[in-house]
Amino acid sequence: MNCQRFGSKKEMGLAAARDGAEKMRKVQGERGEVNIIVATGASQFEMLAALIQQEGIDWTQVTIFHLDEYVGLSIEHPASFRKYLKERFEDQLPSPVRAFHYINAEDDPIAECDRVGALIAETPIDVAFVGIGENGHLAFNDPPADFEIENPYLVVNLDEDCRQQQFGEGWFASLEAVPEKAISMSVRQIMKSGSIICTVPDERKAEAVRNSVEGEVLPSVPASILQRHGDCGLYIDEPAASLLDKGGVS
Repeated sequence: MNCQRFGSKKEMGLAAARDGAEKMRKVQGERGEVNIIVATGASQFEMLAALIQQEGIDWTQVTIFHLDEYVGLSIEHPASFRKYLKERFEDQLPSPVRAFHYINAEDDPIAECDRVGALIAETPIDVAFVGIGENGHLAFNDPPADFEIENPYLVVNLDEDCRQQQFGEGWFASLEAVPEKAISMSVRQIMKSGSIICTVPDERKAEAVRNSVEGEVLPSVPASILQRHGDCGLYIDEPAASLLDKGGVS
């Protein structure tokens, strides 16, 4: 894992987007198309805004998957990840994408896992843009995460810390309103990505960052598995890096 720290969220997001875009352009130059994963949440605001502005990407030859979605939540709900990605990302791109495979967990989440799972099984992912939760989760794989399950997508239970984070970020009016289940991309599926760009700002993520970077690889710290990926970049601002050994981060 290549860790880089930055003085501001804007600098962090721009660096992550530039490096991710460079990887995308390289794949497109070699193969003509590129397949990516994009994450949501407050941690991705700056990165996604910068990624949209990157030049030299043929978005008409980009296929996109996203990581997770709440079970039972309408796309009209302010916390819907489909709504987030459509309004903040897809609608802002300079041209239409080849395909955007949104997760619809409103009616039959098991069937939806099968549907998007079959699609991603046929679509090797080149670059995954992800984040880390306050509890160390990767996508909605809360601790203890299942590192072995082969299913590309699965229905998961959201733990109290995860639900508290969603409420604390202002996506829901109350903790009780935060759904208890979600569809999440599995850890194994994320780890199959050719490259991973992980963007993590804010002091509230500092303990999760330290445990993910400097601790053992454990299901109790799901994002620690990123240590085992051959091409993973971690982009953090100063508050998120505040608990790290200063000698270990550039």
